[in-house]
Amino acid sequence: MTNETITVTNNLTGERYDFPLRQGTLGPPAVDISSLYREAGFFTYDPGFMSTASCNSAITYIDGEQGILLYRGYPIEQLATKASFLEVAYLLLYGELPCESELVSFERLIMRHTMLNENLKNFFNGFHYDAHPMAMLIGVVGSLSAFYHDSLSVNDPHHREISAHRLIAKVPTIAAAAYKHSIGEPIIYPRNNLRYCANFLHMMFATPCEDYKPTPLAEKAMNLLFILHADHEQNASTSTVRLAGSSGANPFACVAAGIASLWGPAHGGANEAVLDMLLEIGDVKNVPKYIEKAKDKDDPFRLMGFGHRVYKNYDPRAKIIREVCHQVLNELADTNNPLFELAMRLEEIALNDAYFVERRLYPNVDFYSGIIYQALGIPRNMFTVMFAVARTVGWVAHWMEMMNDPNNRIGRPRQIYRGPAQRDYQPISKR
Repeated sequence: MTNETITVTNNLTGERYDFPLRQGTLGPPAVDISSLYREAGFFTYDPGFMSTASCNSAITYIDGEQGILLYRGYPIEQLATKASFLEVAYLLLYGELPCESELVSFERLIMRHTMLNENLKNFFNGFHYDAHPMAMLIGVVGSLSAFYHDSLSVNDPHHREISAHRLIAKVPTIAAAAYKHSIGEPIIYPRNNLRYCANFLHMMFATPCEDYKPTPLAEKAMNLLFILHADHEQNASTSTVRLAGSSGANPFACVAAGIASLWGPAHGGANEAVLDMLLEIGDVKNVPKYIEKAKDKDDPFRLMGFGHRVYKNYDPRAKIIREVCHQVLNELADTNNPLFELAMRLEEIALNDAYFVERRLYPNVDFYSGIIYQALGIPRNMFTVMFAVARTVGWVAHWMEMMNDPNNRIGRPRQIYRGPAQRDYQPISKR
């Protein structure tokens, strides 16, 4: 906190109010207006919280103008190309990269929690065969508190840590089980001798009659995607987890709320929307027509997977994932799939067309991740589920940070009321 202040003047009364500036390690300072209503008698109005800092956090930093993303100070470019996903999970949870013995211990701890209570299978049997996997994920994650209630005291740091480990370990198992249920195949148990990403792919694609061994490139791609999606500061779903957690709700309920928020097409559903867009375009020969439609502000068509609300420069995650995307397409994808040719043509245009370059509408991480998932054989309705598996780490890291904050208070946004003024009840005969 600096000694500098910002003065707000009420032009109606001439009264002046001084508010302190709070400066973080990086980024612009924030005006602390927590006493604004008490001192001045009015609120601020900020739809979408575009200019509002809701908390102090030491987990992730984003500079959208410069295209910078840091996890605990480490550039995403370094972590994505050098670290394992559980190494990054440890970093997000505990603030530092683990030494070798710490990482081995953490990996063993997470893998010991991958199994689900057998009775949880009954939850999946209650879902219709064509239920969206995200609906199953929300329901089953929310139900975990009914099965693992031995460590649910949110005021106990040890209980919080156990719940965090359980979520990181069990969400992939639940996600894979949701997929198996949707295609009518038996749920595959986790194998703790496999690495985190390899184990997830095994649970997705193995069957009781045939084992599955992921290729090194498939495991590499999954590891990369999970790292890139692990956290992204105070986005909609993370803010949802924090808001739910501020009431003292158990961590399984909080993460279920985050999954529900993530499901929206403007958030985690964006990579699924990319594939929907490619299917709408249909063929490379239609690209020029749809490019013109995208440039027409009166046309409802939008190019999904281009540009980003936060990044006004190139999304740093897209730079990393682009190379792996091309590797996956070259080695694992069906080369006869017209969607991949179409996607690469759109990428070429967006990187060279003056309209897109001037507006910085570059391909973002959602554009490439959807293409990679498709090439790995993961269906579109599982794309957002994959996002949720990775983001669970960020959610629990933020939840634990918030619960450790002595200044944590229940979230209670204000509003501008625009309904009727006070009026009297009228008998139904007089209405």
